[in-house]
Amino acid sequence: MNHVVGPMNLGTLIVGPREHVVAIAELDDTAAAELGPLLRDAARVVETLCRPEQTYVCMWSHGRDARKHLHIAVQPVTAEVRGRYGGLRSEQLQARMLADGDEPDPADVEDFCERARELFRAVSDSVKDRG
Repeated sequence: MNHVVGPMNLGTLIVGPREHVVAIAELDDTAAAELGPLLRDAARVVETLCRPEQTYVCMWSHGRDARKHLHIAVQPVTAEVRGRYGGLRSEQLQARMLADGDEPDPADVEDFCERARELFRAVSDSVKDRG
């Protein structure tokens, strides 16, 4: 999992499998079993840090002419983000963001990532305590 690199808003995380796959249908049983809890935890972290109106979770795997590599975006969408893009939502919002090319400040991304790492550690510790 990484913060998105490119023209998406601050707090957008990208989840991708360790192995090269281009579709969810290609995930092995272990990766599939890990995906749901990982996406849930990523959404919890994004919601805690960004307080969005909604958190989008969507899959991308397109390359120029064919599937390239599976990526799942966990994107916090706040009123401020929608306002900056004329109230757009869903794929229209994402398409406009990608076309506009605005990227978050690298210092803000690093700050977000540090806070996110702390929250992920807390989630991981609570799972160990229950297990």
